Amino acid sequence: MKHYNPVLESVSPDVGSSFTCLKYSRNENIKTNFWHYHPEIELIFVFGGSGKRQIGSNISYFTDGDLILIGSDLPHCGMTNENTKNEYEVVIQFSMDFLGSQFWKAPEMMRISALLEKAKSGIVYGEEVKKALKSKIDALTQASSLTKLMILVDILDELSQTQDYKILNASKYYLQTQKEDNDRISVIFNYVKDHFKDPITLETVAELSNMTVPSFCRYFKKITNKTFTQFVNEYRITHSLKLLAEQPMSITEVCFDSGFNNFSYFNKTFKEHTQKSPSQYRKEFSNILA
Repeated sequence: MKHYNPVLESVSPDVGSSFTCLKYSRNENIKTNFWHYHPEIELIFVFGGSGKRQIGSNISYFTDGDLILIGSDLPHCGMTNENTKNEYEVVIQFSMDFLGSQFWKAPEMMRISALLEKAKSGIVYGEEVKKALKSKIDALTQASSLTKLMILVDILDELSQTQDYKILNASKYYLQTQKEDNDRISVIFNYVKDHFKDPITLETVAELSNMTVPSFCRYFKKITNKTFTQFVNEYRITHSLKLLAEQPMSITEVCFDSGFNNFSYFNKTFKEHTQKSPSQYRKEFSNILA
């Protein structure tokens, strides 16, 4: 079986600009829905739709769009695919020194500089920030020259001041620091992505990593700050959230389609991750959409 390492994506600034800003219509940016990384910092705004995000070792589900800041060289999958049903997606990419190596050291830039450091673990923003910044992000896609740059700095400044956010990966997460680690862990991530509906044993993934089971367990915990079982369960629960929200399946069917072979264990794990039962989650999600 062939496994794919994260691909180094080449990013080129827009003509006449020091950074990249691209706007995609629905289903237009699905080619990035694979494991990749790049030295550029990336801000992604998805308007509408729902789907699965994988940033570093974090796997989670988003509804009604998303706003994500991804730090330099942090491996991730694209946010949209043919099932996301978003209205559009805006992707902004810039290198750390796109305004010169000394720019972020200026006193006025201290907040933004701290934000970009924090983004190395991946940041997801809440509903308030998403709504507040929509008009500025839309304006950015239409602007040119100095106005475009000023809007970007303004957006970053707002992001640096809000408390309406969540860090996606734990502070000990350092997958981006070693290419060897990046390549090895990506084989594991891709295996889980392809086989999460099937039984996955520690022996199998340890063999893929050319390690003994105890060594693999220590290694995976060191890299991702979570056990392999926690990672697989997180992937399966995220898939179940998508099914509960989008598919007219029974909860038992959702359980088994998500890779759980024990209904009681599925309910217990689901509640640990969401603080709700599957039926409560589906009911509350339906009420939100009603």
